[in-house]
Amino acid sequence: MNPEKIYPRSQDRETVYLKSVITDPNIIAGDFTIYNDFVKDPRDFERNNVLYHYPINHDRLVIGKFCSIACGAKFLFTSANHAKGSLSTYPFPIFFEEWDLDMQKVTEAWDNKGDIVIGNDVWIGYEAVILSGVTIGDGAVIGARALVTKDVPPYTIAGGVPAKPIRRRFSEEQISALLKMQWWNWPEEKIKNHLFHIQSGQMVF
Repeated sequence: MNPEKIYPRSQDRETVYLKSVITDPNIIAGDFTIYNDFVKDPRDFERNNVLYHYPINHDRLVIGKFCSIACGAKFLFTSANHAKGSLSTYPFPIFFEEWDLDMQKVTEAWDNKGDIVIGNDVWIGYEAVILSGVTIGDGAVIGARALVTKDVPPYTIAGGVPAKPIRRRFSEEQISALLKMQWWNWPEEKIKNHLFHIQSGQMVF
């Protein structure tokens, strides 16, 4: 993959390789992962889709290789939370100047849930929302407008509000073989040579 190539298709400006448009060191996207946006400029993914992601929190968005992210999908980070152990949900530490508080303790305004980790070959549907602290396994599918609050196992289709597992895409034996195979880590030439088998669901490598 050419690391400077932004658009996978020459006549399409609605789809980008995420790796080529990301500048935030706390957002990591693997090779060939795409984002499509027919409403806004997909190059603005960091600003429009990765929300409440403040450097002071040191949390990361990690997305694997060959993922497909549909228009309007959102990654909602910890700083969107409010500290539920407080007697009030009001985020006093954020307004440290108003209340004469220590600005170094601003993160006490929310409950820290941690990184969002998306595996390889994951499809995230239209306007799905992924919350902080969630891990989505390799090969999973997230339905349109799902609200993902908990981890999703590999090769599992999940949907709804909140999102729940609907079914596994393959048998346990096949999933185990796919996770061991990790075709997304193959050299590009090998992937090209086996595209027919990958697309037709044939595990004859």
